[in-house]
Amino acid sequence: MNTPCHIPLADIKSVYSLAEVDRAMEAASPSKNEPLKALYEKMRERGGDRYLVRPSSTDGIDALYDACPNFKPVIDDIKKHTTLAISGQEPVYFMPILLLGEPGLGKTHFAKCLAQVLGTGFEFVSMSSLTAGWILSGASSQWMNSKPGKVAQSLVDGEYANPLIALDEVDKAGGDARYDPMGALYTLLEKDTARHFKDEFLEVPINASHILWIATANDEGAIPEPILNRMNVYSIDRPDREGAMRIARSLYAEIVSEHSWGFEPELLEEEVLETLVNIPPRDIRKLLLDAFGNAKLNGRDYLTLKDLDLDRLTKRKTKIGFYS
Repeated sequence: MNTPCHIPLADIKSVYSLAEVDRAMEAASPSKNEPLKALYEKMRERGGDRYLVRPSSTDGIDALYDACPNFKPVIDDIKKHTTLAISGQEPVYFMPILLLGEPGLGKTHFAKCLAQVLGTGFEFVSMSSLTAGWILSGASSQWMNSKPGKVAQSLVDGEYANPLIALDEVDKAGGDARYDPMGALYTLLEKDTARHFKDEFLEVPINASHILWIATANDEGAIPEPILNRMNVYSIDRPDREGAMRIARSLYAEIVSEHSWGFEPELLEEEVLETLVNIPPRDIRKLLLDAFGNAKLNGRDYLTLKDLDLDRLTKRKTKIGFYS
């Protein structure tokens, strides 16, 4: 996604106390595992301060309307919060967001685009692959091969106190009922309790209250009501024909801008565009990447209809005729 040039501002925020790290190190028994000791040393070396990004304009948010036109209600609300943040010279904060809709609508792509325009870090967590709650909150260092969870990793290893964390397919989280994959969210999605989040591996309080949360799901019926109550839920529809065209153009321009392949910055071939508007956003990127390769194999720096390998989508039983 090509976004207007704007420079996010940043303050400094402490996400953990070095004194707490020192206490944890002193309290650690000789049997504590080496990875934990190494992580404590890393935390001391890096210090507990991280950048707390705040916006300087809404230009980047405005660009989302073209890149993700079927997310307009979400973008409208985020723009309100961004405007308030600029007015108060504060970081952006919004209630955790749940994007609800069928597969292929570009929900994860939207989360990545939002992190990009906000100028903060991005962490992706596939909830469908989780088999234990410790993936988010860490596992006790007494367990074999234990390690910190995704939240602690993002705040300890990353540069930002307010990264955007995308929880993909929260309705498909499963595994052993004794280790609820969503258990940590009861703490993390509430700003007050997230200020004193404690990863079970680190055993050091971490301020996770500035994290921006976006979750995706196909079926809200599989999500516990207390989790839903902590989120703003948006039902995402398929893009209409005009919206599908804007998505296709945006994805084409985004890929071209990321590489030096020599293609035109804008998608000019009408036949290619007319075909892409019938493809789900999830598959447009894959189709375009193949098409760029096919064009280069044929000595061209522009796309034609024959560069699009539609048979591959048909074999995967992808639904054609996407826009409504």
